[in-house]
Amino acid sequence: MRIVLLHMPWGAIDVPSLALGILHTAAARAGHQVDVRYANLDFVDWAAGTAGFGVDDYQYFSEKSYFQGAGDWAFAGALYGDDRDDRDGPGDGDGPGDDADVARYFEYLAANGASEQEIALTRATRALAPAFIARLVEELAADPPDLVGFTTTFQQNTASLAAAKLLKQRCPQVRTVFGGANCDGPQGAALHRNFPFLDYVVRGEGEAAFPALLEGLREGPPDGSPESGDLSAVPGLCWRDASGTSTANPMTNRPLPPSAILTPRYDGFFERLDASVAAAWVDPKLVLEGSRGCWWGEKHHCTFCGLNGSSMEFRSKPPADFLAEVLTLAERHQLLDVYVVDNILDMGYFDTVLKSLAELPVDLRLHFEIKANLRRHQFQLLGDSGAAQVQPGIESLSTRVLRIMDKGVTGCQNVRALRDAQSAGVSVTWNYLYGFPGEQPEDYESVIRQLPVLHHLDPPTGAGRIAIERFSPYFDRPELGFAITRPAFQYRATYRLPESELAEMAYVFTAPPRGIGGPLAERLGAAVDTWLARFPDSRLSYRDAGARIVLVNTRPGYDWRVVELTDPVEVAAFRLLAQPRSAAALAAKVPGGAAAVEPVLERFTALGLLFHDGDSYLQVAVESDNQVLMRMQHRHGPAAARPRAEETAVRPRTEEVLDAVTIG
Repeated sequence: MRIVLLHMPWGAIDVPSLALGILHTAAARAGHQVDVRYANLDFVDWAAGTAGFGVDDYQYFSEKSYFQGAGDWAFAGALYGDDRDDRDGPGDGDGPGDDADVARYFEYLAANGASEQEIALTRATRALAPAFIARLVEELAADPPDLVGFTTTFQQNTASLAAAKLLKQRCPQVRTVFGGANCDGPQGAALHRNFPFLDYVVRGEGEAAFPALLEGLREGPPDGSPESGDLSAVPGLCWRDASGTSTANPMTNRPLPPSAILTPRYDGFFERLDASVAAAWVDPKLVLEGSRGCWWGEKHHCTFCGLNGSSMEFRSKPPADFLAEVLTLAERHQLLDVYVVDNILDMGYFDTVLKSLAELPVDLRLHFEIKANLRRHQFQLLGDSGAAQVQPGIESLSTRVLRIMDKGVTGCQNVRALRDAQSAGVSVTWNYLYGFPGEQPEDYESVIRQLPVLHHLDPPTGAGRIAIERFSPYFDRPELGFAITRPAFQYRATYRLPESELAEMAYVFTAPPRGIGGPLAERLGAAVDTWLARFPDSRLSYRDAGARIVLVNTRPGYDWRVVELTDPVEVAAFRLLAQPRSAAALAAKVPGGAAAVEPVLERFTALGLLFHDGDSYLQVAVESDNQVLMRMQHRHGPAAARPRAEETAVRPRTEEVLDAVTIG
């Protein structure tokens, strides 16, 4: 069978599709001819040439506007065929048609922070979308494959639906298949039920279901019709019986074992990117996975998180297999930047994969998601292994709010993670979230007062109210504080479907706001903006010289440059406060007890050396080792462009490295 797998806008343009790379491996193993087409890059080249589309324009849809759905709204006209100029349509709120509908949606975008330029971009892109879909389908129809598969995640729904619909009109014999995160659970069943041009929807992990579907199609009728052999046993598959009625097979309760998680094939992506105008916009990266699920979420599901969908059970590849996969693909594609998409790093990888990478003569730059309560030596091992950036899921610096989230960490532990990561030369990316049921103003007042202390540490990318996501405890358990009212507004603005069907298809939902708001939320946002602005010029570091500790400060909020701690009590207290401690615990360990500790804490606080949360104190100075040179962001903008294979290759050859290292 000849198969084309499509990666539509607004998929990321700096990495290949992990999902399609895995399905490519699975289908090719089953004997099928597979081509992966990066239609997101096709769109970039077409839109850049016809409308001057740039990287900021693309990232507005692919990243910035996700929770407002601008990317899906922009392709809704191509899906419904209702408005090349935004003027056709019912105007009754049932669809994205006339001026009244458009005006309501633009008001929604503006209320959620979109600028006039971004709103104009959204309108203009919607006008462009039908022509792009027509061109794409014309090219596919010129030599139609047997099956076209779409992966849909985040804002890829309407672009994929529009292409599938037009392709089915042009080539009815071509089977259309959807899969991806937007098809998980009831979402996939709703897509299949409401869009009859979709022949099949694969829900859940595709390594087993997709080959099983292909085998059923191979056994089907010889006339090439969409009907097939018996598909009732394919887990999670949505298909149509002879009458055209949508049937959704039960999803499996048994996630794939690690041995069944396939290595992706990325044939052609990097060559396609090199030929695209996007090559001047982004630095290419590999994208890999070592595990699925979340070992923390199995025990304590963070209340706001819906990322693991219908499969929380944690599974990870054997360390030797994952290490070999990283090195093999890095050499094959001659790339150093590797984005590991695991929701949480397997703790067993520290003494195996990371230790081996730290010992190897390679210069990879890796991204991991981790838990924030790691210790200093673990951050050092991350840095030594090549982890240039981590995402620890910090979310808040208030222990009370973190307990509401069920994060399993304290505010001081989160600050310690920021400090220790910088000491190890590892950059941290995170967001500050608010809007949790039960949070109080003081949970934020205390943090806002202390943020100038932290201006030398990696700031959050912003502060925002939490969204209610499908599969999260807040969605599944209204007793936690949210009465879900309806799908978020963008779904009604985008799709011509009844509310009941939108409720099955949506991932983001609306509910009455909880927690802080108004002026306090604005103050938090302003304080984070100040942190972002001051971070490039701020430094607080120390060097421990034995009998004395020398501190250097450039944070604008503190008017001292160099301070030396020579008093034995101060030196001892500073070292002890490398870990969160209460005043009483500190007093029990330093000479002079409580009487000596109180003035030390007062002086350290005045110097801006301490973060205080509840009854715990933590010193926030970074070990002095030129970490400023390792920051991902500097005053003059992003880090310099990363080298490709022509400049720096992975050496030595992978098989030589694997022969030289044994993973314990």
